Amino acid sequence: MVRRVSVLGATGSIGTQTLDLIDRAGGAEAFDVIALTGHSNVAALAEAAIRLRADVAVTADLSKLDALREALSGSDVEAAAGPDAICEAASRPADWTMSAIVGAAGLAPTLEAAQQGRCLALANKESMVCAGDLLNAVCAEHGTTLLPADSEHAAIFQCLRGETAREVERVIITASGGPFRGRTRDQMRDVTLAEAVAHPNWDMGQGISIDSATMFNKALEVIEAKYLFDLRPDQIEVIVHPQSIVHSMIGFADGSIMAQLGPPDMRGAIGYCLNYPERRDLPVDRLDFAKLASLDFHAPDLDAFPALRLVRRVLDAGGAAGAVLNAAKEAAMAGFVAGRIGFLAQADLVELALNALIDEAARAGQTLEAVLDIDQRTRSFVEQRIAQGIEQ
Repeated sequence: MVRRVSVLGATGSIGTQTLDLIDRAGGAEAFDVIALTGHSNVAALAEAAIRLRADVAVTADLSKLDALREALSGSDVEAAAGPDAICEAASRPADWTMSAIVGAAGLAPTLEAAQQGRCLALANKESMVCAGDLLNAVCAEHGTTLLPADSEHAAIFQCLRGETAREVERVIITASGGPFRGRTRDQMRDVTLAEAVAHPNWDMGQGISIDSATMFNKALEVIEAKYLFDLRPDQIEVIVHPQSIVHSMIGFADGSIMAQLGPPDMRGAIGYCLNYPERRDLPVDRLDFAKLASLDFHAPDLDAFPALRLVRRVLDAGGAAGAVLNAAKEAAMAGFVAGRIGFLAQADLVELALNALIDEAARAGQTLEAVLDIDQRTRSFVEQRIAQGIEQ
C-alpha cells in the first residue's frame, strides 16, 4: 500500500533532506505526497511539488501566492498561501507527516497534523518547548505516534526501545559546542554573523546554526526531552562532545550507559522516522572506528553559554515558560541577524524577558491561545528593548 506523506517546512534544511530520502526511496512512485509547505522559496517548493506530484503546495508568504501559481502552471498541484492555508494542508489525512517548520510558527500546523491519528515526525522542537503538555495530550487523544526527528532525541528514543521508564536514571544530551566551543564570554563579544553560522560539524540552516553557536538549541532540547520522555529536570544532563558522533546517551539504574552513535548527518534521524518501525538502508557514511582518533567529552561553560543556565528556570517554572524562552530567543536572534545587537546580547535579552514574564507564563498553562499570547507579548517586549538600545 502506498503511504500518504506530507512535509511541513519542505524547503528548509530538514525538509530538503526529508525529500531527498523520499526521492531515493522511490519518490512519487512509492509515496502519495499530500502536502508540501515552505516559506518564501517558491521556486524550490514548486519544483519539489511537481516532481513528487503533491496534491497541494503552500507558501507561508501570502505575497508569493501568484509566483507559486505561476511556478506550478501546467501541473495538477494546487497552490495556496498563508498560515491558515498551511494549517489546512497539515490537517489533510496523511499516514506520515514531517513537521519541520522553523520556530513557533510550526506549533499550530503541528497540532493539526497530530490530530490525524497517524505518525508525526517532529523536527519542530519549538512545539514541544512551547506546548509539550498540549501536544502530548493531542497525540494521546488521537492515537498519533510521535517520533522525534532531531538527532539527539531520535538517539534517546532508540536507546529507550524495549526499556521501561523506571529503569532510566538520567538522559545525557550531547552538544557539539558549536563554532565557539572553548571561547570565553569576552572572546565572543565581537563575533560576526558569518562566524556564528559556520558550524564545524553539521550542515544546517541559518537559524539552527546560530542557536548552536549560542547553545540555545541545546536549551530547547532539554525542555523537549522533558516532555517527550516524561523526565524530571534533574534527570537531564548536557555534555559537550566535539565530534558529534555520540548523539545522546541513557544512564540506567544499574549504572550502565547506552549510547546511539552515527555520523553527523541528519538523514540518519530523519530516515529512522521515515522507515519506523523498520530500519532500512540510508545514504549516510558508515563509521570507521579505526579512523576515529578520539571521542571527547567535557562539561559546558555556563558563563560563556548562559542558555544552559536559563533553561533550568524554565524547567522549574513549567506552564508556558518555554514559550517565553523560545520567543525571546527568536526575537533576539532576528535582532542579531539584522545587525541591531551583538552576539552576546541575545542571551541578555532572553534573561530580561524571563525576569519580566516567566511567572505569568508559568500560571498561564498550555492552551494554544495562552501560548500564542505569551509568545507575541514576549516578542514585543524584546523588540522594545532592542529599539531602546537596552541589551543588559
